[in-house]
Amino acid sequence: MELSQIVRVARGDEPADLVLRNARLVNVFSGEIVPTDVAIVHSRVVAVGNGYDARETVDLAGAYVAPGLIDAHVHIESSMVSVREFGRAVIPHGITSVVIDPHETANVLGLDGIRYMLEMAKYGPLSVYVMVPSCVPATEMETSGAILEADDIASLRGNPWVLGLAEMMNYPGVVAGDSVVLDKIHAFQGTILDGHAPGLSGQALNAYVAAGIRSDHECTVVTEAQEKLRLGMYIFIREATGAHNLDPLLPLVNEQNSRRICFCTDDRHPGDLIRQGSIDYMVRHAIERGIDPITAIRMGTLNPSEYFGLKDRGAIAPGYRADMIIFDDLQHPVPRQVYRGGKLVAEDGVMFPWPKHPRRLSLRSSVNIDWEKVQFGIPAQPGKMRVIGHMPGQLITEELLVDPKIENGQVVADVERDILKMAVIERHQASGHVGLGFIHGIGLRRGAIASSVAHDHHNLVVVGADDRSMMSAARAVAQMKGGMAAADGDDVLAGVPLPVAGLMSDQPLEIVHRQVNRLLAASRALGSPLHDPFMAIGFSALEVIPALKLTDIGLVDVNAFRPVPLFVPDV
Repeated sequence: MELSQIVRVARGDEPADLVLRNARLVNVFSGEIVPTDVAIVHSRVVAVGNGYDARETVDLAGAYVAPGLIDAHVHIESSMVSVREFGRAVIPHGITSVVIDPHETANVLGLDGIRYMLEMAKYGPLSVYVMVPSCVPATEMETSGAILEADDIASLRGNPWVLGLAEMMNYPGVVAGDSVVLDKIHAFQGTILDGHAPGLSGQALNAYVAAGIRSDHECTVVTEAQEKLRLGMYIFIREATGAHNLDPLLPLVNEQNSRRICFCTDDRHPGDLIRQGSIDYMVRHAIERGIDPITAIRMGTLNPSEYFGLKDRGAIAPGYRADMIIFDDLQHPVPRQVYRGGKLVAEDGVMFPWPKHPRRLSLRSSVNIDWEKVQFGIPAQPGKMRVIGHMPGQLITEELLVDPKIENGQVVADVERDILKMAVIERHQASGHVGLGFIHGIGLRRGAIASSVAHDHHNLVVVGADDRSMMSAARAVAQMKGGMAAADGDDVLAGVPLPVAGLMSDQPLEIVHRQVNRLLAASRALGSPLHDPFMAIGFSALEVIPALKLTDIGLVDVNAFRPVPLFVPDV
């Protein structure tokens, strides 16, 4: 598309390719609803106003037109489907651009995993920008499938689809001035530096922000978000499958600060994407809770585009990409049509067919376990034991101190108190490392559930009421070359194969959704009342979110940032 052509069409001397007539434009710059036409050439808006001719005209009859939505931070791997299938899930909901952090794949496969995600994003209907993983592994208190140093990740900086450095989860390392961590920040100076600092406050937060980190998506309460806003950070309000921060943080939003707030989904499983949606759900929910509709739409469009320096999207104006959603009710915006680059790509919740990726890519097998070394027995010791306390709707956990249940000299699960055994089995190097502990709040009355999705190291996590069921579930995951499973004794009740890095399926979204539904039904039959217990156990292995987590190395006190023993001797 030549610039001279854009100018001629905008001047009215040549017809546009497409004009959307009789639109009510949601102007995120001025905060107005403007009756107007929108003229488009190729992939760009060239004019907003009346009197333009076009080769094709669509009469919107007063429908609203808003910019395509942008997810400010998402891990596509958590959808359990490929990049292409993820796009097919979110585009009908009006999401036309996403900023991803592929640290899930990177923790399994290193640079090969990041390049795989970049390559799979090509030629698709969704604009996929990448923030380079900053913490592979997340900490030294886990075993991941790769180690990426500053020089490794710096090699990706020149890629036009790479925007900067992804969430810096090792916030203790930043605050302490760890040279390895600071080298990664230095390698991406001048780009966008995303944050991840749950609960960080005071002087430590000042040190974190002083390093150049400008966003955070881990806030759970308004006071935490306010402190970070005051120090110049953007706040990404998150509504994920396992972390529900939207309602607690919406009271933060006001006329003075809303321009520094964005929406993100972080991690969403297929069922939630299909039933609720993505950023569109957050926009609608915010409006229902009293946020001005234009403000809510702006937080899902212009705000993230400005934060990430995406100067060609996030608004509908001359020169901007023609990424647009069409809807009928400003108080309840449900996209009925979605345009991406001036082309109608989805209508009434269904995406139109899109050409297949011209290349077939594959990755090596990533599940390697020495089963002879895997044991779940825990000999009893004096004193109380530390137990991970799952908190519904949150990624943070509690540290509980309880009396163990002992049978034949072994500590066992106590289903009456909802204290289940938990194991994290190293799956990358067949080292035989197994971290053992206990967790409260999962709710199984019998059997076990297991998953190769265990953030961020993605070792094999299993939680159960007895060792036999735990072994059955864990072996079922390995036999699928990665995935999720539920078992009762020797019987495997349901499973979801995830052979791509042990994180993603090679099947269509609808098939994965059905598999996940059967798996969740099996977990409910075993007693768990949780919306998604697999998300809960996966994040109970992430040792960068307080307070107590379990990796293949053992229990980790995240607040103290050090491993701790299971038993606490009586004083």
